[in-house]
Amino acid sequence: MSGNIFVCYPRCTTCKKAEKWLAEQGIAVTVRDIKEDNPTEKELRQWHEKSGLPLKRFFNTSGLKYKELGLKDKLPAMSEDEQYALLATDGMLVKRPILVSEKGVLVGFKEKEWLEKLV
Repeated sequence: MSGNIFVCYPRCTTCKKAEKWLAEQGIAVTVRDIKEDNPTEKELRQWHEKSGLPLKRFFNTSGLKYKELGLKDKLPAMSEDEQYALLATDGMLVKRPILVSEKGVLVGFKEKEWLEKLV
């Protein structure tokens, strides 16, 4: 993989904050709009594996789509394959921002965590 990929939703304030922070740190990224260019099932699998996080962390649990689909109650009964397939259907189900870099995959913006992993 060459360079850093910043997967975000341009209207999301947390994504804007993360993008500004990355620029301040001098970290160059290729921006990818999660709504226009949703991650594929294959990408999600790779990112999940590389992140070391539970798969549930890849879900935008505060999003409207997540609530509309009643995923809070459905996820525990779903297999990982089903969860990947569901995430790949709609970028608005995916937690953002996601930073895919040589050093790993970061999901959701927590400045302290990003500072430890990137700088």
